[in-house]
Amino acid sequence: QVQLVESGGGSVQTGGSLRLSCAASGLILSSNYMGWFRQAPGKEREGVATIARVGFTLYADSVKGRFTISQDKVKGITYLQMNSLKPEDTAMYYCAARPRSGGSWDPSLKFSYYTSWGQGTQVTVSS
Repeated sequence: QVQLVESGGGSVQTGGSLRLSCAASGLILSSNYMGWFRQAPGKEREGVATIARVGFTLYADSVKGRFTISQDKVKGITYLQMNSLKPEDTAMYYCAARPRSGGSWDPSLKFSYYTSWGQGTQVTVSS
């Protein structure tokens, strides 16, 4: 059974940083795209970043240059380093997994492609 557990959320001021962690069990990271999504109140869930392996990442335009997704495959953890945070980054952040087909590179930030989800961690950025 796949289990994804997020941590690291909190409250920061504009310009601050946070690092989110997603601990995965019941799956092999190298066989999945791991993604970070976020959802603000009254808004649709949006993709933030996804990773297949080192060097194979995809980011939403709104976070490029500020957020970095990475993995520690030994520990089974996917990270989202968030720098230069803005009030519009305020949301519940979710970790998700999407099985890959062999060695393909077909990244997507569409939440409907992801089959396993964590419970989320709240990020609040104040001005």
